[in-house]
Amino acid sequence: MAPVHRHGEGDPGEDIHLDAHLDTVLVGGREARPVVLAGPDPRWPHVYEHHRRALAGLLGDRARRIDHVGSTAVPGLAAKTIVDIQLTVEEPEDDELVALLEAARYPLRVREPGHRMFRTPDGAVQVHVWRAGSDDERRHVLFRDWLRRDPDDRVRYEATKRALAARRWRDTNYYAEAKGPVIREIMARAERWAATSGWRLEEPR
Repeated sequence: MAPVHRHGEGDPGEDIHLDAHLDTVLVGGREARPVVLAGPDPRWPHVYEHHRRALAGLLGDRARRIDHVGSTAVPGLAAKTIVDIQLTVEEPEDDELVALLEAARYPLRVREPGHRMFRTPDGAVQVHVWRAGSDDERRHVLFRDWLRRDPDDRVRYEATKRALAARRWRDTNYYAEAKGPVIREIMARAERWAATSGWRLEEPR
């Protein structure tokens, strides 16, 4: 979708096309923070494992899968210093689930149909809750697995992220949206690999 430019807020002609949506789904409002990428950090898998154990202990059978996703899950790839965890459950919009996670110090940050996102108070860990068996569950793990396998697409993705990180964003979700074209390009190759290799989601732990 081509960006829509509206006037009346910020600089004349500034792109604010996501603002109305973000003001509906974000808990706590928009955040105009710099996007800072760090080199690969061997601590990221350990941070993930710490929170995986905590979430598994908290949720028990409610947690169908818990996966380390995003750039911190790909060895050799620069990333924001935010560990992304994908948690899949039967019903992401379950208010009891929200209450459990918030009581365990994972405040709710995003509320949208079929998706909830929680993050630690320091913002260093994000827990994305999706429906078990959904395309979202599969897609995020496939993207991770393909980037772990393909060095050319790792380089391509990192170069795009670095170019975008150099820009000023009125909210980090604009940065995430701007990565869309390269993600779609990479996902097309990932899907071809999945089809020819027989890749499937591994069984839940």
